[in-house]
Amino acid sequence: MSKVNELFEQKLNVVNFGIESFYQDLVKQDKPAVHVDWKPIAGGDKKIAGYLRKLKQPELYEKIQAANQEALSRILSAQPVLVGMSTAGEAIPGMTPTTILHAGPPVTWENMCGPVRGAVMGGLIYEGLAKDLKEAEELAASGKITFSPCHHHNAVGPMAGIVTYSMPVWHVVNKTFGIDAYCTMNEGLGKVLRFGACDQEVFDRLHRMREVYYPVLKEALELHGEIDLKVMIAQALQMGDEGHNRNKAGTSLLLREIAQDIYNTHFPKEQQAAAFKFLNDNDHVFLNLTMPACKSTMDAIFDIPYSTVVATMCRNGTEFGIRIAGLGKDQWFTAPSEFIRGLYFPGFTEKDANRDVGDSCITETTGIGGFCMAASPAIVQFVGGQVQDAINYSSQMYEITVGEGNAYKIPVLDFRGSATGIDIMKVIETGIRPIINTGIAHKDYGVGQIGAGLVNPPEGCFTKAIAACAEAWG
Repeated sequence: MSKVNELFEQKLNVVNFGIESFYQDLVKQDKPAVHVDWKPIAGGDKKIAGYLRKLKQPELYEKIQAANQEALSRILSAQPVLVGMSTAGEAIPGMTPTTILHAGPPVTWENMCGPVRGAVMGGLIYEGLAKDLKEAEELAASGKITFSPCHHHNAVGPMAGIVTYSMPVWHVVNKTFGIDAYCTMNEGLGKVLRFGACDQEVFDRLHRMREVYYPVLKEALELHGEIDLKVMIAQALQMGDEGHNRNKAGTSLLLREIAQDIYNTHFPKEQQAAAFKFLNDNDHVFLNLTMPACKSTMDAIFDIPYSTVVATMCRNGTEFGIRIAGLGKDQWFTAPSEFIRGLYFPGFTEKDANRDVGDSCITETTGIGGFCMAASPAIVQFVGGQVQDAINYSSQMYEITVGEGNAYKIPVLDFRGSATGIDIMKVIETGIRPIINTGIAHKDYGVGQIGAGLVNPPEGCFTKAIAACAEAWG
């Protein structure tokens, strides 16, 4: 009998790599087998794998590892606090009455998607620069309006991310590094400006936010003093939030913190009650605080040479963009945004959906949001999937990050710190892309939110970034 035949007459324990169907066939035949979810490095792309090898040359790789540990240290030592409120024109660097900030990497009017265009036109009408949508569209296309990413102005914006001159903004400071960050107030869910809705209902709400609620909240924060957002986010994670799409606990904690101060302001009781009700009726108020908290945290890592940690992830509804700590704030690596896998509101399907949009995935960049879904089992009812899926996603993110959080912890994982510091080298090496949970906007302006779900950054962002790192340092 040949050696091969002898081998197959013995009891075999099979380890299967790659194609899972081979493993499933063995299982059906009651054969003991283990499946290893293996992929070739860089998806088998020899050029990209070559860049990775270049970065792993011992002397260079030692510098990269040290730089990434420094980046992790800065992320973990961040101390984001809410210090107050103002208007965008008063506080945000570079704002003018004809400046409109938007989410994601740079984009021109011609290349803006439907919901971002709708939010821009709505912003122009809100500011009194146009009287109707037709006039707003003409003005937006005229070249008289300056469009710029929120991220270029110490700011972040959810979904379309539109920030105009007179909009109220939260002011957050990373006290460890003296970094400011700003974000608008959250309007709520559904038919809102950030999802591209732009009718009178939207304008009336925005005006109430500026003229009725904002003055009360601004004075309440002046009476209260700074609020430690890092502690508050950590508490919210223990209470079932994940810091991106579920904000019930965070909003409740904020309201509890400043409720008395709201009623200690000098404004009429009716106005105080209206401001309180505005916060209490909107579970997503706290999202617009976690975002600048995370923004001020991540901006601290930009001046670390050789760091391959992702400092920014964001999307403008057309393209997804990332920035790398060691390559600086001026270099964007972009690819077309992907469509979101998720649950749709009644009457809508994936055919109605716009591509992924918004700055809110700065939360995942910092190690919360989708990275902490295991802390928020209820989130699957909003974005789809099962509780075990949430646990699996959070667990998988440790494979592409530099380390673990020291404040943001996941109870169901025995209070393990969240996966922190996305390393593009590990993303390329494993083929695992960051997981993001997010809302879904209708592809046409004027409609608003139509669902929520899960999405990944496009692979092209990371392949372009790894090439740039290899060329810059190799």
